[in-house]
Amino acid sequence: MNLLEMNHVKKSFGDLGVIQDISLHVGEGEIVTIIGPSGSGKSTLLRCATMLETMDSGELIYLGEKAAWNDENGNAVYASKPELKKIQQNYGLVFQNFNLFPHYSVLRNVMDAPVAVQKRDKEEARKTAMELLEKMGLADKADAYPCQLSGGQCQRVAIARAIVNNPDIILADEPTGALDSATSVQIMEILKEISKDKLVIMVTHNPQLADEYSSRIIRLKDGSLVSDSNPFNEQEMNVDTSVLKRPGMSFKMACSLSLNNLMTKKARTFLTSFAGSIGIIGIALIMSLSHGMQSYIDQM
Repeated sequence: MNLLEMNHVKKSFGDLGVIQDISLHVGEGEIVTIIGPSGSGKSTLLRCATMLETMDSGELIYLGEKAAWNDENGNAVYASKPELKKIQQNYGLVFQNFNLFPHYSVLRNVMDAPVAVQKRDKEEARKTAMELLEKMGLADKADAYPCQLSGGQCQRVAIARAIVNNPDIILADEPTGALDSATSVQIMEILKEISKDKLVIMVTHNPQLADEYSSRIIRLKDGSLVSDSNPFNEQEMNVDTSVLKRPGMSFKMACSLSLNNLMTKKARTFLTSFAGSIGIIGIALIMSLSHGMQSYIDQM
């Protein structure tokens, strides 16, 4: 079935048309990646899907429930707040910059939504959150704060927070954008695992990761959909998604990602190389002095 439908979506900022009549249907068992150059409308389309941005016109449907539709004037109108709150429980969000609460511990960041929003029992929410942190390899960081974690660890906390309410859909905006290449692969492996029983929709600037991990790639340009590698066909989705090949990291891709990481972090690479050079020179000087002193002593 269609988990998410976006029909004839349009969005402008002033006179600038950012989304130009895009329709998109996505279903179970997909990892859908939206790519395109900067300014193509990728993040805006995802924000319209999550209702962080309101559409000018169009239709938005989650699991058969209409969140937005056009009125008689062709303008988008949205469902009531109680209806939207119910619909929003169908998806979890992952952001490039993590968006963790800095004054909350890792555990509280994950369990806050079930307790505060869904009014679940606190101990039950704690147990679920700890189970997720264990799966993410972060059980020992439960009492730490975001400032004490690496970027990759913060993103794993953010993913745990996104799936703690067991949504059907994960919407991720540049989930690896702030991470180095090795950590990016770790995050993509986690999202790949999650996709076994959830729909994952991701926006990225990285076509290599998209090619390696996606079951479907949608390309945007100037606010329009220019290609769809595997348009959703509901009749063809009666297959066992567990037999889908789990992608590995090819040698070519690993080299490419590593080179890209070096080029995007030139300052850090230079400082690391400079520090290493100083260390090597220092060791050589100490060894030379030691050898000279020993020779002097031997001559006495």
